[in-house]
Amino acid sequence: MRGTGKAEIFVMLAHPVAHAKSPGIFNEIFEQKGLDSLMVPLSCRPEDFETFWAGITAAENIRGVIISVPYKVAVYHKCSAAHDRAARVESANSVRRLPDGSWYADNFDGVGFIDALKANGHQIAGRRILQVGAGGAGASLAYCLAEAGADEIRLTDIDTARAGKLAALVGRAFPKCRIQVGEAEPSGMHMAINATPVGMHAGDPLPLDVSRLTPDMTVVDIIMEPAETALLRAAKGVGCRVQPGRPMMDFQVRAMSEFFDIESKDRGHG
Repeated sequence: MRGTGKAEIFVMLAHPVAHAKSPGIFNEIFEQKGLDSLMVPLSCRPEDFETFWAGITAAENIRGVIISVPYKVAVYHKCSAAHDRAARVESANSVRRLPDGSWYADNFDGVGFIDALKANGHQIAGRRILQVGAGGAGASLAYCLAEAGADEIRLTDIDTARAGKLAALVGRAFPKCRIQVGEAEPSGMHMAINATPVGMHAGDPLPLDVSRLTPDMTVVDIIMEPAETALLRAAKGVGCRVQPGRPMMDFQVRAMSEFFDIESKDRGHG
C-alpha cells in the first residue's frame, strides 16, 4: 500500500507547477517498485518563498525536492553543501535532506542532457556547438558540454551580459574549449541546441536562424512539450538529425533516483 503514514515524501517545486512531468514519472516508478513513497507537486508565489521553504524544512518526512523555474538559485542558497555541478552554476534542480536536517544540492540538467545525447549516438568531443540560452539550464549544459570535450561553443542569450559571464566562467574551468558569445545562427557548427523556453507556446519565434542549418547538423531542443517543437520540425525539413527534450528528462530521472536513493529501506528522517 502506498501513501501510508510512513510514506517517504518528495516534492516537485515550480511556479507554476501544472506543466511539471516529474510527479507523474516518479509516482509511476514508486508504484512499479512497490515503494511507500509519493511525489507531490507544490507551488508558491515568489514573494512567499521564504515562508514556503521554512515549512518544507520543518516537514521532517520530506526526503527530497526537485526544483524548477524560478526557484533553482534560491533553493541552492538554502543548502549547506552541494555537488560541484550545482556549485559552479549556483543552481540546484534536486536537493536531498542530510541526517542533520539540512539540505544537499545537485544539478542534473547537464548530466541528463549529455547522457541522452550519448545514448542516442550523438558525438560531443571535438564538436563545434551553438547553444542558445545561458539561463539556469543553459549554464549547466554549457559546463557539461565543455567537460565532455566540445571543441567550441558559440553561446547566445537575449541577456548578452549573462552570456558573457557564463562564457568566461566555463572558459576558465575548461580552457581547452573555445567558448565565445555570438549570434543565434549555426553556420560552421556541428550541433545547435535550444536551451530556452522559446518554442513551448504556439506562435513563439524560432530560437535560432534555421535558414543556416545544413543536413549534416544535429539540432537538439530541451523543451519537452510539445514533443516536436517548431525548431525540430524545421530542422527535420532540412534533413538534420534531431533530438527532443524527453530523453534528457528520462536520464535526469535515473540520476535523481540514485541521488534520492529511493529504494533505501532503513533511512531515518533528519
